Amino acid sequence: MRLDIKAFALTFALFWGIALFAVTWWIMAFEGASGDVTLVGRVYLGYSISPLGSLAGLVWGLVDGFIGGAIFAWLYNTLADRLAAGGEA
Repeated sequence: MRLDIKAFALTFALFWGIALFAVTWWIMAFEGASGDVTLVGRVYLGYSISPLGSLAGLVWGLVDGFIGGAIFAWLYNTLADRLAAGGEA
């Protein structure tokens, strides 16, 4: 079984971007906006626990999730093809 690389990448991009956005708002709802630099903020430029930072996290999450999802699906397809070819000999 092969994965559709574009579909998997888009799905993972939406999942990761929306998850980061939602977690940021969850933290703000219970602890308030702090604007402090977090571990994620060191990787994603502009991200912080704030309304504007949640939008930066959404954009970076979409981009990073798309790239990561595409790499994962490509790697999965490559390994699945090699294992299937080796098992038929």
